[in-house]
Amino acid sequence: MGLLGKIKGEFIDIIQWLDPTNDTIIHRFERYNNQIKYGAKLTVRESQMAVFINEGQIADVFGPGMYTLETQNVPILSTLKGWKYGFNSPFLAEVYFINTKNFTDRKWGTKNPIMMRDAEFGMVRLRAFGNYQFRVGDPAKFIKEIAGTDGAFTTDEIEGQIKDVIMTRFTDYVAEAKIPVLDLASNYNELSKGIQEHIKPELDEYGLNLTKFLIENISLPPEVEAMIDKRSSMGIVGDLNQYTKFQTANAIEEAAKNPGGDAGAGMGMGMGFAMANQMSQTLNQPNQQQQQQQQAPPPPLIQYFVAVNGQQSGPFPMPTLQQMVQQGSLTKETLVWTNGMANWEPAGQVQALAGIFPVTPPPMPPQM
Repeated sequence: MGLLGKIKGEFIDIIQWLDPTNDTIIHRFERYNNQIKYGAKLTVRESQMAVFINEGQIADVFGPGMYTLETQNVPILSTLKGWKYGFNSPFLAEVYFINTKNFTDRKWGTKNPIMMRDAEFGMVRLRAFGNYQFRVGDPAKFIKEIAGTDGAFTTDEIEGQIKDVIMTRFTDYVAEAKIPVLDLASNYNELSKGIQEHIKPELDEYGLNLTKFLIENISLPPEVEAMIDKRSSMGIVGDLNQYTKFQTANAIEEAAKNPGGDAGAGMGMGMGFAMANQMSQTLNQPNQQQQQQQQAPPPPLIQYFVAVNGQQSGPFPMPTLQQMVQQGSLTKETLVWTNGMANWEPAGQVQALAGIFPVTPPPMPPQM
């Protein structure tokens, strides 16, 4: 190789970038005074794009592939200024490599609870969190709108803005969906897709694509969740009175197996049963009162002892006494006694028995 060929060979430059990190979005290729040799080799790998900037303006964007920087395949080179020595001289340009891969497992979450109105619980506070993925969709727009001249732009510099957009659109979308709080968990998939579509137009303005958005959890404050758990427990127990009896029976059985157990533990268990029984009575009291009102108790059954041939017999209920009157074994002169009477009295003098004796009609009036 002659001297001229050797000199030309030294002009050949290689422009490429291997990302040693997981969070770099833009890397500026550094060369002294930004001088790039004519005929340099540009290598753009998959998940990369290269942006050439000349005199502060975007000159061209290269997708994945290998390029030789010559006027035949890079028309912009013929328009670059400052070439005093023809096409063998270096030209001035900045090269920015854009990482277009998906940046995955980005976390989002509510900084403060979100106030919502629920049809069942009224005003509630919700917290939510999940993850998302994004990538650069338009390198030129991303540089113009976001990165500018930053030669080492990372995900940390844009994630704050993305999370603010997510939370604003998330709050608006969930409020307009009007899904009951207890049904949110069964609609995570639908909510995730809807919110992703709601956010995409705004990120498109930055040259970014939101490739995935997932809701991992939407939760209520701990004290509200505790009350819901209690409510669910009552629904599972069902009849609290029967449940208390069942628990008491189990406790008695366990106590019988361990007669020498701790007396203090037994006392505590007894107090627990008493409290549970009291709660059961309190809960059942309205039902018991209603049943008592609906079903009045029958009147007490009155029975009389009867003196027959000088001997006490009975007691007999009223229907039996009526049969005895019909048979002639009970007359108005027969002595009777029942609870509440001081002494034995003739049946005809007891007002409660007046109805079982036949009534003798008064004498007929004389005929005129």
